[in-house]
Amino acid sequence: MYVPEGSKFVGSTIQGTNLREQDINVLTLYRGSKTIPNPRADRVLEPNDKLLCFGKMNSMREMVPAKTRRRRSPKVTELPSNLPATTKPEDTED
Repeated sequence: MYVPEGSKFVGSTIQGTNLREQDINVLTLYRGSKTIPNPRADRVLEPNDKLLCFGKMNSMREMVPAKTRRRRSPKVTELPSNLPATTKPEDTED
């Protein structure tokens, strides 16, 4: 979960976000180039923090504003049919 500038979580402690009450556990806090595993409940969140969470997917989805939600649809391309055959190392003779 990303904590953007202006988020209601900025300035709140992890405990103050009430994520645990929604069955969401914060496993890791990423702050800039710092990684804080198993952050304390009294850790104050700052703008641009990223939280690695574990919990109910529906609860986490509800926290993302609808206008920023997007379905990921990867671009699938066809492989060329004229690729040369490769040999595996065990198939070669010594």
